[in-house]
Amino acid sequence: MLHKFITRWVRKKEGSTAIEFSLMAIPYVMLTVGIIEMSIMYASASLLEGATGSAARMIRTGQIQQATSEDPETMFRDAICSYATVLINCNDVQIEVSTMDSFSDFSGPSYDADGNLNNQGFAAGGVSDRVLIRVAYRYSMMTPFIGPLLAGPDNSHMFISTIVLQTEPYEFGGT
Repeated sequence: MLHKFITRWVRKKEGSTAIEFSLMAIPYVMLTVGIIEMSIMYASASLLEGATGSAARMIRTGQIQQATSEDPETMFRDAICSYATVLINCNDVQIEVSTMDSFSDFSGPSYDADGNLNNQGFAAGGVSDRVLIRVAYRYSMMTPFIGPLLAGPDNSHMFISTIVLQTEPYEFGGT
């Protein structure tokens, strides 16, 4: 009797599809979530680049330097935040703007013990100055099981957008 029961149980195939799906569902879901996470992460990086380029144009053309009604750093930050409203938390954006004597004075970013950008201040310069603009954003991963694989133990990834430019001659001596 026991032999017949075991033989019948082994020959049944009704649940094999469910078992196969259950074995494949976990890797499939992890792969899908990982692809979505990476897509959002790199869309945020692209958005940061676009926001930095848009705000840097205001320094290049002298709009920020000639503004008298608002703080230049606040005006620059507002320009970045108005461009990057969807995926970037504006409170977490770090800004560094400094003048350089020549283009060869460019140096890489420096970080504090927590991995955040050391801010060198905000100096937009004047006419025909060389300006280094650096905007940093720490992107926090949304999925805890993908984050350590892509970002590290703190579950975040630092994006830095750097632009080095020479401002235009925006002060004209004409009448």
